[in-house]
Amino acid sequence: MSLESQKTNYPALYTLITVFFFWGFIAAGNSVFIPFCKNYFSLDQFQSQLVDFAFYTAYYIGALVLFAFGDMNGKDIVGKWGYKKSIVYGLLFSALGAGAMIIAVESNLYLGMLVGLFIVALGFSLQQTAANPFAILLGNPKTGASRVNLGGGINSFGTTIGPIVVALALFGTAKTISDEQIKHLALNKVVLLYIGVGLLFLAAAALFYFSKKVPSGIANEPMEKANKALRTLVVMTGILAIMFSPVFASYSSDEAKEIASIEKNIEPTTTKMNKLVDTLIEVKHNEKLTEPERLAKKSTLEEKIATLKLTIKPQTDKITTLKMPLEKYRMYWLSGALLVVIIVLLFSYSSAQKNAEGWGAMQYPQLILGMLAIFTYVGVEVAIGSNLGELLKMKDFGGLVSSEIAPYISMYWGSLMIGRWAGSISVFNLTGIKKTAALIVVPLLAFGVILAVNILSGKDMKPLYYYVVCVLVQIAAFFLSKDKPARTLMIFGSFGIVAMLVGLFTTGTIAIYAFLAGGLACSIMWPSIFSLSIIGLGKYTSQGSAFLIMMILGGGIIPPIQGKLSDIIGIHQSYIIAVVCFAYLTLFAVLVKRILKKQNIDVDVIETATSH
Repeated sequence: MSLESQKTNYPALYTLITVFFFWGFIAAGNSVFIPFCKNYFSLDQFQSQLVDFAFYTAYYIGALVLFAFGDMNGKDIVGKWGYKKSIVYGLLFSALGAGAMIIAVESNLYLGMLVGLFIVALGFSLQQTAANPFAILLGNPKTGASRVNLGGGINSFGTTIGPIVVALALFGTAKTISDEQIKHLALNKVVLLYIGVGLLFLAAAALFYFSKKVPSGIANEPMEKANKALRTLVVMTGILAIMFSPVFASYSSDEAKEIASIEKNIEPTTTKMNKLVDTLIEVKHNEKLTEPERLAKKSTLEEKIATLKLTIKPQTDKITTLKMPLEKYRMYWLSGALLVVIIVLLFSYSSAQKNAEGWGAMQYPQLILGMLAIFTYVGVEVAIGSNLGELLKMKDFGGLVSSEIAPYISMYWGSLMIGRWAGSISVFNLTGIKKTAALIVVPLLAFGVILAVNILSGKDMKPLYYYVVCVLVQIAAFFLSKDKPARTLMIFGSFGIVAMLVGLFTTGTIAIYAFLAGGLACSIMWPSIFSLSIIGLGKYTSQGSAFLIMMILGGGIIPPIQGKLSDIIGIHQSYIIAVVCFAYLTLFAVLVKRILKKQNIDVDVIETATSH
């Protein structure tokens, strides 16, 4: 039977897309878990962002280990095992991570939770390496993009409901739980959540293993050697570990200990003040009070809070004096880690131009720039969502507590679903009025699904109704993009820059909508970057794809950098990081178009057949 006449193996495909759901569910749920951990364990913003550091660094480590084994054996290890077995192994590894999470939660250990998430994501790394090519293998290669995009749509649905389910596990059905009350919550529901997740991983692994409809997917193709590239990546990993070590060590320094001592001394006053803040929140939401009664109680409480702040002002000023040099010191090392990634990749390309032997896919400029683009894209996508909870706590952004942010986190990650659903329309070969109608209806339908899912879970979505205006802007961007990856990336990159600048220079609802629109800007970028990066690589295409997967590392480095910057200049101003990221992504689209033109490659006919 020819490849063209090969029918899609739908039972195997439907089994496969379950893993796409897991990736989105856990990743987006972390955006609610981060502010929860910050309050529960009394962390700073950088420390809370270590959730992302652990999760996305695992993707990099996992992909690097797989590449190293493949390079040493001369064969793709995942292809040798078979895609089916690889996904089973990945699911079992993730189940092991869920078990580690349960033990850590029971032991009340933040570090243990980070280890658990790291193991879960190691499993995801193996699953993701196998799942994309496996989806293409399950039918006619010409329609492979549709199967991958279906997986992407399911992944995005996972990102939409993940924050809702995690919020329910953390906060229950209560509409409002203050950040002070979070410290005293029982974590039994988190244990139940990860028991459920672990069982689902095991069930999916069993489903794959015992299903006769799912082929083994063995691919014994030789792997192109790239020993110099491997050595360089291992060295880069070692240098990154060195750069992060002083940051972690600084939390045990004399200055850090003195800060902790002062905080302990003022803790009774701080606790009393936080309780008054809780009471103030209750007064604001108490519908039984008349307006004059509410204003009177509000005024009294605010006066008491102000008095308590004055009593601890000398100590808090001392903390600020000690913290600023320490925070700058940490920021220097974190910035150095970012520079290491950039310098190593540019060095690799420069060396490969002089002598291509041993560098493999890294000899191609579109791949090197694409690796930086994937690093930046995943970094900004995760950073916007992970820091959003802290931003919404600010008075100018609604003054929400951690238990109230789930609808906004769901809408942010749901914005990626809106874009990905719209981006998959081209797969159905619609033309004329049908395509025009689909480009308008599908994003609005996806927006309606996000609202419905949240409303059914008991969330108040009225503040987000008018976000539909941002969705309409995205629809216009799709019409301007014309299904051309370089053009799409330029337009959506520019959309991201504008959205972040609007968010930086405004406050309130407009700023919240602008930062949420970062999800709309990111939504369609992964397939565009991926396709532009691997085109023209020939026999190095598979290896180039592996290098790109490694650069999910950006999700582990950029969010902590923004977190540390927010500790220095404030969470609102820290979103300047997102502006810089979108600026590079826009620049990448311009540069790669020129590079591919020199290689006589028409970027306007590239098919975006890869989904994240």
